[in-house]
Amino acid sequence: MLDAIRWDTDLIRRYDLSGPRYTSYPTAVQFTSQVGTFDLFHALRDSRKALRPLSLYVHVPFCANICYYCACNKVITKDRGRALPYLQRLEQEIQLIACHLDPAQKVEQLHFGGGTPTFLSHDELRQLMAQLRKHFNLLDDDSGDYGIEIDPREADWSTMGLLRELGFNRVSIGLQDLDPAVQRAVNRLQSLEETRAVIDAARTLQFRSINIDLIYGLPRQTPENFARTVDEVIALQPDRLSVFNYAHLPERFMPQRRINSNELPTPAQKLEMLQGTIEQLTKAGYRYIGMDHFALPDDELAIAQEEATLQRNFQGYTTHGHCDLIGLGVSAISQIGDLYCQNTSDLNLYQNTLASAQLATNRGLLCNADDRLRRAVIQQLICHFTLEFAGIEQAFNIDFRGYFAELWPQLQAMAKDGLIELDSERITVLPAGRLLVRSVCMVFDAYLEQQNRQRFSRVI
Repeated sequence: MLDAIRWDTDLIRRYDLSGPRYTSYPTAVQFTSQVGTFDLFHALRDSRKALRPLSLYVHVPFCANICYYCACNKVITKDRGRALPYLQRLEQEIQLIACHLDPAQKVEQLHFGGGTPTFLSHDELRQLMAQLRKHFNLLDDDSGDYGIEIDPREADWSTMGLLRELGFNRVSIGLQDLDPAVQRAVNRLQSLEETRAVIDAARTLQFRSINIDLIYGLPRQTPENFARTVDEVIALQPDRLSVFNYAHLPERFMPQRRINSNELPTPAQKLEMLQGTIEQLTKAGYRYIGMDHFALPDDELAIAQEEATLQRNFQGYTTHGHCDLIGLGVSAISQIGDLYCQNTSDLNLYQNTLASAQLATNRGLLCNADDRLRRAVIQQLICHFTLEFAGIEQAFNIDFRGYFAELWPQLQAMAKDGLIELDSERITVLPAGRLLVRSVCMVFDAYLEQQNRQRFSRVI
């Protein structure tokens, strides 16, 4: 079975290193200020010529309340009026980008993230979607994957009805943990009833897919109380689940300094939580997709993995990796052909730059031939747990064993440890290695040794 996992504590302890999540390769750590708007315009022109389909990501940075664990780019404010000047600049960005694309390029995927997208008023959401529909070719037949992140404390039945009316058909719900003591420790009080109400609304309104986010490793969590949360979530029957490992990096993320590190679970407790969660979800019929993600067998991600069409981009696992990804809003990242580029993460700079009719692109990277090759290798491993050398050799005109000769001893060591199976034709990630697939991918990362590993979360 594709989703088979074998728990091997010894293997996990040896290979549970800090490393990238590989939503891209090269990772955003490699972005530099040498890439700017000229490169973006050039990439957009190529996209237009090729008439490639599009995936749009829209970043809404505002939150009414701070969650101490959060590492997202956000602005904490009770002042709903702060959204208006931001939306004015966002609409300028939409216009500036869209004029370089062809109206025939269909938007197969749309995602609103944040922050809290439903921080916006109903009128503001209507206006933003109207601008997107005016300037991009959004689908009207509900066939696109149009998703939005939901904080159940910031949404009700009327909000869910509006979102469905505007064309959204997928929701991702932040939950993290249901235990009141844990919620108090991270400043996110959210009842099961609030969450269930949003899910009931989504089902009644025929949203196509519901995802729930959980985090293990938060303060005051224990294997016992987290197992209760997982049981409650299974009863809600989401189509997908993301179960993230909390990375405590207070030196990088200021809100995390409010977390009492003495209340964090031990590494052994975190492993116990993950093992228990996997057992609970597997028993409930969920499949392990990879990298913290689980899905029911009839979900599109599970089917795509079965059919070897699953891909990965800045939005995580996706069935739309063939699309050019256009990031809109502060800190948003685009991936257009071989170009990665990111808007400034400074809200004032973003707004001021667009006020002068300039795009807010401030860093990025243009992939070279080696980047493209290693990206294909990592994508295959992280999505399908197997890599056929012949396909890579044909696509990139190389001899795999020769090109990666210096990596072979590391791969042989992983094979000896039971992480992978290695022969002259392929690499297969074994059931005991699937939780550690990031560690296998890290072998092929040409930049990793130059980087500070402390910038990354641990594999488990």
